Amino acid sequence: MAAAPVMIRLIVPTRNSHRLLPRLVASLQEQSLRQWRLSFIDGASNAEHRAWLEDLCHRDHRFEWHPQHPDRVGIFGAMNQGFALAQPAEWLLFWGSDDWAAGPGVLEEAWAQLLRAERAGQPADLLVSAARYVHLAAGEPPRPARRSAFRWRHSYRRSLLLGSTPPHQATLIGPGARRRIAGYREDFRLAADLDYFLRLARWPELRVVCSTLELVRMGDGGISGQQTGHRLAEVRRAYQEAFGMLWWLPFLLRYGQRLQSRLLAPGEQP
Repeated sequence: MAAAPVMIRLIVPTRNSHRLLPRLVASLQEQSLRQWRLSFIDGASNAEHRAWLEDLCHRDHRFEWHPQHPDRVGIFGAMNQGFALAQPAEWLLFWGSDDWAAGPGVLEEAWAQLLRAERAGQPADLLVSAARYVHLAAGEPPRPARRSAFRWRHSYRRSLLLGSTPPHQATLIGPGARRRIAGYREDFRLAADLDYFLRLARWPELRVVCSTLELVRMGDGGISGQQTGHRLAEVRRAYQEAFGMLWWLPFLLRYGQRLQSRLLAPGEQP
């Protein structure tokens, strides 16, 4: 009997992060939707980490791993390798090693929303869900922090202009979007996801489904939070390329909305 086709392919760049991965792995193995596959793109990790990946992939064939190609530089280079792995009908989802599914039914619910859009005669190119940051500290249970969600303002491009950005860890990228733009720009080290979503906005036929589904939990210790100056410069550049002299409007609104979400998040200090 032939295996069921893969509907959703998750891409997870790694580097010596195997101690973080069991929570992500368990959250996927618990999913009610079975037709998914996860591809680890591993960047020059040590033998212990790669042995862990080998063992996991041997035990559960829905997981696979690939060494990061030397021509694919940085985390977005690894993610572009994931773009190249996707089959034509698959939907792509990019996570980090410290991310995990928010519940056992989230992938099934996301897929159901895509099916509903298709049956309504409006097949989607992007499904934008919500995410929740989580504080991770040794010896303590995960503590929920701010929510990350795309604020819809009547149209996709207007929403971007008003400072909202799809959280890439909660955004399923469909075949139509990939045919239009088949990867991230690798000259962006920290904001290539923003640049990708802005470039898609130039496509008038782009169809976006926005969902209130909280798809993923995300560890809050990522590299972008540790390189604030460089990230701000890249965000400004992306907005300048997309909106010209109006770049300051989405830039200021973006960080105003971030501040607001931090103030409203449970457990956050103002």
